Amino acid sequence: MAKGSVVGNIAQDLGLDLKNLKARQARVYTGDKTEYIEMNKELGQLLIKENIDREALCAKTTPCALHLQIILENPMEFYRITVEITDINDNAPHFQRNEITFEISESAVTGAKFMLENAVDMDVGVNGLLSYSLKPTDNFDLQFQSQTDGEKNMEIVLQKPLDREHQKQLSLTLTATDGGEPSLSGAVKIRVTVLDVNDNAPVFDQKTYKTTITENAPEGSDIITVRASDEDEGSNGLVTYYISNALDLNNVFIVDPHSGKISLNGQIDYEKAYHYQLNVHARDQGGLSDTCKVIIDVTDVNDNQPVISILSRSKIISEDSKPGMVIAIFNVNDPDSGANGQVYCTINNNIPFAIISPSSNFFSLRTEQDLDRERESEYNITVLCSDEGVPSLSSSASLHLHISDVNDNAPVFEKNNYEAYVVENNTPGLSVFTVKASDPDSNQNARVSYILEDGTVNGVHVASYVSVSADSGVISAVRSFDYEQLKDFHFRVKAQDGGSPPLCRNVTVKITVQDQNDNAPQVLYPVQTGGSLVAEIVPRSADVGYLVTKVVAVDVDSGQNAWLSYKLQKATDRALFEVGPQNGEIRTVRQVTDKDAVKQKLTVVVEDNGQPSRSAVVNIIVAVADSFPEVLSEFTDFTHGKSYNDDLTFYLVLALAAVSFLFITCLVVIISVKIYRWRQSRIFYQSNLPVIPYYPPGYTDTGVTGTLPHMYNYDVCMTTDSRKSDCKYSTLGGQKVLVMDPSLTEMKGNHFLEDSDSPELQKPPNNDWRLPANQRPGPSGQHRFHTLQQRWTPYEKSRAAARPEEGPAGAVVGTGPWPNPPTEAEQLQALMAAANEVSEATATLGPRYNAQYVPDYRQNVYIPGSTATLTANPQQQVPQQALPPPQALPPAEAPKAAPTPASKKKVTKKDKK
Repeated sequence: MAKGSVVGNIAQDLGLDLKNLKARQARVYTGDKTEYIEMNKELGQLLIKENIDREALCAKTTPCALHLQIILENPMEFYRITVEITDINDNAPHFQRNEITFEISESAVTGAKFMLENAVDMDVGVNGLLSYSLKPTDNFDLQFQSQTDGEKNMEIVLQKPLDREHQKQLSLTLTATDGGEPSLSGAVKIRVTVLDVNDNAPVFDQKTYKTTITENAPEGSDIITVRASDEDEGSNGLVTYYISNALDLNNVFIVDPHSGKISLNGQIDYEKAYHYQLNVHARDQGGLSDTCKVIIDVTDVNDNQPVISILSRSKIISEDSKPGMVIAIFNVNDPDSGANGQVYCTINNNIPFAIISPSSNFFSLRTEQDLDRERESEYNITVLCSDEGVPSLSSSASLHLHISDVNDNAPVFEKNNYEAYVVENNTPGLSVFTVKASDPDSNQNARVSYILEDGTVNGVHVASYVSVSADSGVISAVRSFDYEQLKDFHFRVKAQDGGSPPLCRNVTVKITVQDQNDNAPQVLYPVQTGGSLVAEIVPRSADVGYLVTKVVAVDVDSGQNAWLSYKLQKATDRALFEVGPQNGEIRTVRQVTDKDAVKQKLTVVVEDNGQPSRSAVVNIIVAVADSFPEVLSEFTDFTHGKSYNDDLTFYLVLALAAVSFLFITCLVVIISVKIYRWRQSRIFYQSNLPVIPYYPPGYTDTGVTGTLPHMYNYDVCMTTDSRKSDCKYSTLGGQKVLVMDPSLTEMKGNHFLEDSDSPELQKPPNNDWRLPANQRPGPSGQHRFHTLQQRWTPYEKSRAAARPEEGPAGAVVGTGPWPNPPTEAEQLQALMAAANEVSEATATLGPRYNAQYVPDYRQNVYIPGSTATLTANPQQQVPQQALPPPQALPPAEAPKAAPTPASKKKVTKKDKK
């Protein structure tokens, strides 16, 4: 058939339309053979690409066929196609030689046979050789002899004896004709020379010889030796051997004409031919001959490696590909036979792939497990194919496969939570900290963005405090922080990748604000006011170490920024006073003399321990005097200077009159109240009602915060009957303790007046000195301090008296600022019960009470001019016992406590002051 001839419609046979066939990139695979067939993708037909010669392709093999494969992509498929090559009568029979000569003895008898060479016709079937004809047939006739293998030997048979004298030579024509349409023929000339008598022909020992040879036998190897014998003598008995097969076999095998040894003349290949059959002739000198058949079988040797041909492959697959996905299809061919041609393929270990053989010599590489690009982003797959020969031969092919990324990993922060520190008073926009998250994915799937999650800090959105850079994760402060308002806060940051859909993860960030020394100390005492005058009195009889006053200061900072130290910056007389560097107590350094000035001005500097340190300055006026007029005159001069005017006398007279009027009015009111109470107490003494003592709620020390000192306990002794307006002194453990009546009307603002004709009374000061309850400083020394600033307290709530919980049972004391004061009837009942208990107690000591209270320097009492320490003696503290129900009392006054040596002491004017 000519080039371009249609062999078949492959699209119709496969059931594919032409568009699908073209889109799937269909192609023909023929292996390593010549491509005789090609495919027209436009028409879906198989066409002849090269002229086909069946005889060159298959020789005598029938049927003759071409084995092809059709490969399709997306998805990968392949089909096997067999194209059978049918023979045409394009080869005429021909003989190996152009002329055949015979030398026949004249003594040859009728029926003598002479072997002829068969003609060769490369066609097969009916196109092959079918008949022979011999002309002329006067002396010879043509006959055929069947062999055991089905072939026929052609012979000419002598029909009548020869007569060398009549005819010395004969010329015959042998014609071979095939069965094709039209038939073809070939002829050869036979020349017969009549010889003298030779009546014995050679005879082979066997008619058929069989042997084997390995395909890798070297050239010249001996295969087999044939032997024929001739009973004639002389030249008529000399036998020669030759092979009568076609020329192609003569190039492979050769026979020694004298010895009959057959040897290898070239290389043989089992894959090309594994069976050979030789016709060996033995002929004597008289022309008589004999024929034998030599069968040679070739033994296969494993001399061919498997050949790997990759038909289709994928270079990139997604990491979410399911197991079983085909990656590559390849063909493996080993031309050896048997076990030498059996091939198996393997791949390198520890990879998620497997090889499956869907058909003989075809293999597919598929995924076996789930893929993970983050664990392995690419694979170098080595396919090793080996046969089963001994020794085994193998070949390999490499495939490089990339895994494309899928967004299957969320960002991961370097830490589970973060903690950052920032110093207060920072600049807005300051970079505080950086959070970092990583994503093992690639490209856009690994691009991390940082987002500040919604939240509040002290009721304000967290975005008002910090911001997060979306690209770098840098956390910046939006505002300036104040440690005193905000010490730390938490918020959450979300890291989100750029995949679709995006994945995210959260982390908690804690920002701790560090303190900075940005607050100066604040002086709580002495109170520095612009209009009021504050001074401390130091008697001239004060000893060394006398506590003049105490500077109380606080610092709202924390840590070492709140550690305060005190030092005396200026003083009228530096040799007279000193300041405690830690507690701020101002004490005398030496004995006060008469030469010391009455006015002493001290300047104390309070510094914190910050870097740099901050300080506050307080000015203190100390009066060194024994009498109040002396102090008053000096401070009047200090306040107003030495300039007097004419109106001063008028103002002094007017002030004295007003003070006198107020004093007399107060005295009348006090006497009236005392009489009223006395009458009420008489009524209660005469009644039979039980007296229930009243115990006000207790107040305990709430502890110490900042730089304020701890609490102090004092023993306060009252009179045996607190309704009496007198004072007694009692010595407990060698300590001087002031015993006073809280209802004493002569005590005003921590000052004691000698009698009703006191020289003058000061006006009530303003209330600027008062502080909130949470800023009251506490005591810090062995002595309590005293000031000239007037402290006015309502009647029955004198600041000089103990708190309700600090007084003895039954004592009527000022309730101060505490809630729910007792009624007057309850107070009288408590007084009567206390009087009964006191009369039964010791006659020398008044009741003791361990006072515990919240520190407040405005509620402390001390004895001017004394160095006694007002602290409780732990060995003398007696726990307060609940009072038993009192018995009915006769209408008589409560007994007084026995006088003590302290109470017998005459109170001097100096002590009263």
